[in-house]
Amino acid sequence: MNRVKDKVAIVTGGSGVLGKAEALLLALEGAKVVVTDIVEAGGKEVVAVIRRQGGEAMFIRHDVANEEEWIAVIDQTMSKYGRLDILVNNAGVAMNRPIEEMTLSDWRSVMAVNLDGVFLGTKHAVGAMKKSGGGSIVNISSVAGLVGLGAGSSAYSASKGGVRLFSKASAFQLSKAGHGYNIRVNSVHPAFVLTPLMRASFVRRLKKRGAPWKEVKQIRADWTMVGHLGEPDDVAYAVLYLASDESKFVTGTELVIDGGFTAR
Repeated sequence: MNRVKDKVAIVTGGSGVLGKAEALLLALEGAKVVVTDIVEAGGKEVVAVIRRQGGEAMFIRHDVANEEEWIAVIDQTMSKYGRLDILVNNAGVAMNRPIEEMTLSDWRSVMAVNLDGVFLGTKHAVGAMKKSGGGSIVNISSVAGLVGLGAGSSAYSASKGGVRLFSKASAFQLSKAGHGYNIRVNSVHPAFVLTPLMRASFVRRLKKRGAPWKEVKQIRADWTMVGHLGEPDDVAYAVLYLASDESKFVTGTELVIDGGFTAR
């Protein structure tokens, strides 16, 4: 129950299924959690759950593509808790659209949240983490940042691939040896985790075949070596490990949570 005791964490996209699981687990393990999202009701509910369970948390409305809002989030976190140890760049959006049908505006809207948001969060967390003596930045990417997932995923894959390499480059710059930052940076790459977004995406893809959700779920489970789809806590435990001192020798790497999908 004390794997991140007394650490202060920011979790973006905290009202979503993955963000909620990450925030709740970090709080359960002793962290003070700042939950941010553009969806106020969902984010406030996550904070309420944490408080009911005896944890400490606060909510800040936050568009991760807006630099001024990032500055405000960091300032409010430091004002409230006096330090920042963990940043989970979890907020993200998906788009399933063929390249020839995608507008430049479509492309940029995905990059703004998925890639610009990670850059801005890292940029503005660095100063606060240096004052705290170091920290851990965990960037949520995807298996789509490792392999191509098929038609319609080009913008999403490009953004998530960018997150992977940005994380590696950041890990080098922000390292302790030779640079003095003492900030670790890693990326997490989930696949086929049961979320409303995944369900909607898969149902759309197979709608023409008239496949019921039960069949869709099994088809995707067959893509994994473990024989079932992932759950939000599978990702949350990966985040917890990378956020904690248990991973003190881990930086600049990607942790793949995909049931073996990319090992084929």
